[in-house]
Amino acid sequence: MSVGTRLERRTTGKWGRTRRQTVFAGGAASVALRPAVQAPRRPARVLAVFPAAAYLEVRSGAEPRVIALVTPDAVRPPNAIVVGFAGQAGPADLAAVLSCDDEAWVGEGMAGAGRLCVTVHRWWDPAPPLGAADPESLRRGLAALDEIIATAPRRPGLDLGGDAARLAAGCRTGSLADAVTAAERLIGLGPGLTPSGDDMLCGLLVAMRRLGHAAGAPRAVWFADWLAATVTYHARTSTTPISATLLHCAARGEASREVLAVLHGLTGRRPLAPAVHRLLEVGHTSGADLLWGIHAGLSAVLVHWERP
Repeated sequence: MSVGTRLERRTTGKWGRTRRQTVFAGGAASVALRPAVQAPRRPARVLAVFPAAAYLEVRSGAEPRVIALVTPDAVRPPNAIVVGFAGQAGPADLAAVLSCDDEAWVGEGMAGAGRLCVTVHRWWDPAPPLGAADPESLRRGLAALDEIIATAPRRPGLDLGGDAARLAAGCRTGSLADAVTAAERLIGLGPGLTPSGDDMLCGLLVAMRRLGHAAGAPRAVWFADWLAATVTYHARTSTTPISATLLHCAARGEASREVLAVLHGLTGRRPLAPAVHRLLEVGHTSGADLLWGIHAGLSAVLVHWERP
């Protein structure tokens, strides 16, 4: 059983009382979570619960502190354990077995909260190799991305002037001071579990690192390293725990499968338009914010490749 074991809801006890049973499930976890999941068991707290996702914060000083439990059809962030219930009829509903008041824990190959106990059976890579990318292919990908964005129904959650524009310009011109100053102001900016400014930074950091490696633009990767150091330094105190973990993942080049599909599309290895439209469906503005960051990151990579 690769993704699930058994699901039990309620049973009737000896005296006719209804007692709640443990819900056992299997999971496929991001390798980014391996240190936390394989460590000795430690307490955690439930940050948020939705039908398709729940977030646990591990009491640890190391990142990733937040672990996302997601159903197979949900958005799969780089810090996720995909939870499967064997024999489940219809879509799984994590909110039916979890609440924010539940005690939680992570470790010894498992993660759990309340009645839910997930055993990790498989691992998946949130930073798979892109392979080499011809800069000409990336230029064509950027042009195609411009056309898609021009007609996209969703837009980023922040004004694209001001600090967003300064960040993009700083990355293109190689002005680390300008980029760092703008990034510091964008961290935590905007509403939601993952504020728009953080999503923009995640998309940009992943694109500069991954596409920089693929295109053979070491200056872009070096720039992303320095920018990532600033972002991760401020993340814990300047934004939500969920978003802070995603920024740490992005700093290492780890991304959701929706973002990775766009990166593969930009290299010409997969169809780009379907991947972009799937990404735009993520959250209210998260997908558009991430896409803005990818666009800014790719633009900077091409400039750095031309002027190493």
